[in-house]
Amino acid sequence: MSERIDAHCHFWQLSRGDYHWLQDNDDPALAPIRRDFGPADLRPLSAAAGIGQVVLVQAAESDAETDFMLALARQNDEIAGVVGWVDLASAGAADRIAAFAAEPALKSLRPMLQDIADPDWLLTAPSPAALAALDRSGLRFDALVLPVHLSRLASFCAAHPDLPVIIDHAAKPALGAPADDPRHALWAEGMARLASETACACKLSGLLTEMRPDQRDTPEAALAVLQPVFEQLLDWFGPGRLVWGSDWPVMTLAASHSSWVEITDAFLAPLSASERAAILGGNARRFYGLAEANNGLGSAKLSGT
Repeated sequence: MSERIDAHCHFWQLSRGDYHWLQDNDDPALAPIRRDFGPADLRPLSAAAGIGQVVLVQAAESDAETDFMLALARQNDEIAGVVGWVDLASAGAADRIAAFAAEPALKSLRPMLQDIADPDWLLTAPSPAALAALDRSGLRFDALVLPVHLSRLASFCAAHPDLPVIIDHAAKPALGAPADDPRHALWAEGMARLASETACACKLSGLLTEMRPDQRDTPEAALAVLQPVFEQLLDWFGPGRLVWGSDWPVMTLAASHSSWVEITDAFLAPLSASERAAILGGNARRFYGLAEANNGLGSAKLSGT
C-alpha cells in the first residue's frame, strides 16, 4: 500500500505564549496536553502506522505561530505542508497572505471559526482585499467549523469557487448529544449540501473527541458509533474527497494514536486498495499540493525538534 499522510497534526511550544485556548483555560480535561509537543514525539507513532509525511496545522491565532511552524517544516523532512493563520479582518491581511504564499511549505490558511462567537463572521468580517489576495494566492482554505457554520460555508464557497476548501474534522458532528439535538439535522443537511454543491474536501479527523467517554471506551465501541457517520461521509464525498488525519495530540484526550488508526482502518477495509490509498494519502497530496517524501519516515534536519 502507498505510504500514508497524516493531513492534520499539531506541534506547540507553550513558552511561546499564544495558545490561549490551552494556556488561559484551567479546564482539567486539557491537562494531559498542556505541555510541549514536537516532531520527535509524533515520529515513532507515525512510523508504527506507516505514515511518512504530515501536514502541520495552526493551533494559535497569531502570525508568529505560523512562522514557528514554517521553521519546523524547514527543519523536519516529514512536515510536507503547513496550514497557517492570518487575521483576515485586519488591514494588513492581504500583504501577509502574499508573504505567506511565497513560502513553499505554506499550503493553506485556517481561521479558528469554531471559537468565534459570531457564526456569520466568515461572511461579514474578512476584508475584501484579504479575500481577493486569498483567491489569487494559490493557497487553500481549511474550514474549522461546527454544524451551525455549514450554511455560511456553502455561501462562502459559492462566492469563491476557485478557492480549494477542506472541512476540518468533518465539521464536528454532535456525536455525544441526544437524538433530538438540532445540531444533528444542521450537520446532515449542511454536509450533504456542501458535498453536492461545492468541491469541498472533508477530513476524517478529530471525531473521537466529539464523543462521550462511554462511546469510545474501546475501539470496537467507537467504531460502532462512528460507522454510520463514516458511511454518510463516504456516500456524500466519495473516496476522492475524504482525507485522513489524526488530530494528534488533541485526539489523545480521547484515545491513542494507534486506536484511531485501528478504527479508521476497520472502516476503510471494505474499500478497494486504490480507494484506501486515496483517503489515507493520495487525496491529501493532491489537495495540498504536497511533494513526494524524500526519505521515508522523515527525520530532523536539526537537533532539538
